[in-house]
Amino acid sequence: MNSKQTKLLPTMDIEKQTTPEPPKPLLPLWATIPLYIITSFLFMGVFGALVLLLMQFIPESKSVYYMIGQMFASSASSLAAVWIAAIIFLKLIDRQPVSELGMSIKGRWKDCLAGLLFAIVLYIIGFTASLALGAIEITSISCDFGILLSTFCFYFVAASMEEVMVRGYIQGRLMTKMNKFLAMCIASLIFSVLHIANDNITFFALVNLFLAGLLLGASYMYTRNLWFPIFLHTAWNWIQGPILGYEVSGTKMFPSVINLHLPEENIINGGRFGFEGSIICTVLMIIGTALIIMWYRRGGSRTAQA
Repeated sequence: MNSKQTKLLPTMDIEKQTTPEPPKPLLPLWATIPLYIITSFLFMGVFGALVLLLMQFIPESKSVYYMIGQMFASSASSLAAVWIAAIIFLKLIDRQPVSELGMSIKGRWKDCLAGLLFAIVLYIIGFTASLALGAIEITSISCDFGILLSTFCFYFVAASMEEVMVRGYIQGRLMTKMNKFLAMCIASLIFSVLHIANDNITFFALVNLFLAGLLLGASYMYTRNLWFPIFLHTAWNWIQGPILGYEVSGTKMFPSVINLHLPEENIINGGRFGFEGSIICTVLMIIGTALIIMWYRRGGSRTAQA
């Protein structure tokens, strides 16, 4: 064998090498998803108990800021719970990098802004339609910027918790094994069921919560990044409650800029569940989801997936 042939051998060996197969998960998907949900709630219980223990060292107050602080701490512990559970499952069960959650913020400021603006536009349309139909009446208006800022922070943490859990982990894992639209629908169904114990829940409200899951999951389906749904979810709840005065998913928690009166509780104003229980919300979420899907199908926001 001459020297030229000898020099060719390493190149030939490299060409014959095959790409190693990705590591297989330890558990099938049908077992992983329920186990992740159970683990997340167990962690929430433990972390929530620690928060309650720590709160005992803080003097109790009847101030609205004390209440907001309590709720913020509780939501932060829940976010930590689902985040840690997701890391454990991704690394040990799924054998995937943590980046699979889609939390990369680099170059995503436009997604954050778009999520905020999208929620604002939807509520401008929905609130105006509700007023025009006589489904709601404004009784008074007052503003406390401190409450607005602190409640925005609370809803940001709460929205981040739900998005990491339902979109980042559950929808993300489902998308690796099935059609992305089916994965989004299953994750949205889980999102709806997770709210089944909410105050004043109705079947129609559960349907709307399923549609909300589609609205929040549509962009993630294309980008695998959570920042658009996090800011859409945050602004949606914040505008709905502390600004417009609706119950948020069945619960009235904070003082609001606008105080509302419902002439009657019906499917147009959502009754005691709030705007998310209304047929106006149904229409807006269907249209909103369709617009997001059309945007990405036509090549909108060509940024790389996270």
